[in-house]
Amino acid sequence: MTVLRSVLLFLLAALLEIGGAWLVWQGTREHRGLAWIGAGVLALGAYGFVATLQDDANFGRILAAYGGVFVAGSLAWGMVVDGYRPDRYDVIGALVCLVGVAVIMYAPRGR
Repeated sequence: MTVLRSVLLFLLAALLEIGGAWLVWQGTREHRGLAWIGAGVLALGAYGFVATLQDDANFGRILAAYGGVFVAGSLAWGMVVDGYRPDRYDVIGALVCLVGVAVIMYAPRGR
């Protein structure tokens, strides 16, 4: 699997999980209704399938690395969709997480 394909799968997973959680939030907390909640549940389910498409067979490694993508993606989602303005510590934390993703997923290993 190429690094590019792996990164694209992580980005798709983040879009589905963060977007799904946001839809559930909107349906529940913003009283937009069951259709929003249902769409969110479907997106969250789809996220689970996308995560299985990574080439690495180690569930723990994939989910640990994805956690860093989730952190950075959540901040980006908040900026784009909700107008959130992260402070420098948010940005530094997200960058640290993305470095962790790179180390966990793409460091050379003897196989």
